[in-house]
Amino acid sequence: MSNVLLIIFLALLFLSIMPQNSDGELEQWCVADVQTPDKELQVALDWACGKGGANCSKIQVNQPCYFPNTVKDHASYAFNNYFQNFKHKGGSCYFKGAAMITELDPSHNSCLYEYFP
Repeated sequence: MSNVLLIIFLALLFLSIMPQNSDGELEQWCVADVQTPDKELQVALDWACGKGGANCSKIQVNQPCYFPNTVKDHASYAFNNYFQNFKHKGGSCYFKGAAMITELDPSHNSCLYEYFP
């Protein structure tokens, strides 16, 4: 029985340290799947910043999310911007399998990834 209690305790501990919003929901961001080839990421990035309607201005030259200047990093920013803006309107974090959900805030340096509850 002590193993069951230990597992329950660890599960509760894990849930208590996960970032949550004021409603107790887990915060989620959408990022590029590191296993996706750059060519596929680029196609999804182009869609997100074009027809998808993501605001990709912060990944342009001299903007806070331009560096690191990689397809993976730019796609992550664009995917998350799309996901946050459209998740309550039917948008998802799929991008033909090129993206994934994370509970870890991907923000870095001056590049802040938005989260909308």
